[in-house]
Amino acid sequence: MVDGADPASFAGGPFDVRAVLAGIEYGAHSRSLLDAVPWGNFPHGDDVRKAIHLLQTGEDPSRATDVLGGLCAHDSRAAAALAVPFLIRITTDAHHAHRAAALAVLSGPARARHFGVASRSELLLHRTDPRRHAPDDYGVEVTGYPAGWSVAAARAAITAHTPALLPLLGDFDPTVRVDAAYALATAADPDYTIRAALANGYAAQRDAMVRAALLLATAEITRAHPHPPTVTWLRERWQDQAEVPEARLAAAVGWLCLTDDPASEELRRTVDALSDDERAHAMEALPWMNAAAGSNEPGLLRCKRCMLHPEEPDPEALFWDSLF
Repeated sequence: MVDGADPASFAGGPFDVRAVLAGIEYGAHSRSLLDAVPWGNFPHGDDVRKAIHLLQTGEDPSRATDVLGGLCAHDSRAAAALAVPFLIRITTDAHHAHRAAALAVLSGPARARHFGVASRSELLLHRTDPRRHAPDDYGVEVTGYPAGWSVAAARAAITAHTPALLPLLGDFDPTVRVDAAYALATAADPDYTIRAALANGYAAQRDAMVRAALLLATAEITRAHPHPPTVTWLRERWQDQAEVPEARLAAAVGWLCLTDDPASEELRRTVDALSDDERAHAMEALPWMNAAAGSNEPGLLRCKRCMLHPEEPDPEALFWDSLF
């Protein structure tokens, strides 16, 4: 924003990513749709347009996902949010060779400042709903663009396409099932449709990592749309000794984020016993755990330390201190 301009003066116009994304004609031909978006109005817009083209054509999918993922990692989401409907088109095309790659970066713009976050108070938290609150609830991106606008636009697009994304929870590829749960957890779910689908998928699922993903997605969406019975259900999941360890750990993390109740000795013993180094590294396949990770500290172990053992030193802080 130049010369201290008020962001509100741009609301609803051609520089408001929420308005631009809402105006996209989803039924149009993909090439004409891509060309119709005013990419130049948003930071790195042309880079995102090129990345989508690379994914659509399959010319260089890894470069495309690096661009989209990198923008979100470096807190510049506005143009990446505009990519969401295009990524959904690719993801839901059963014949597209790079649908999994598109899905992996789909929900990046819908999450603000979540990298390295592993505390009970902030993990799985959507903070406020930027569609109903001021854009500065999320602050500004590195470019000065209102971060809340980018997050709101991405979540609105994912919410609008929930019916197309829900079948991916039953996809033959377990990685797609995990990433579909991760994306759907950012959608608005006032009537609990998504949570019901996650619960149904969990009941039918046998893959340990997918079961864990469905539990984390359930906890995230419940944090946005409180539902006390789900909190109880998650507690029962981590207490169930017949459950696979990955799912018990995911349920424990989710339960801790949904309640202010102190962690019981039973929970502490369960998490400490199950979260060995090998399992923690394996669970980096879950995007929640990957995002929570720190330097040389897998996300699961970081969550365990921050949530249950806050007195322990932070390995990342120790690493940086050793450099000076």
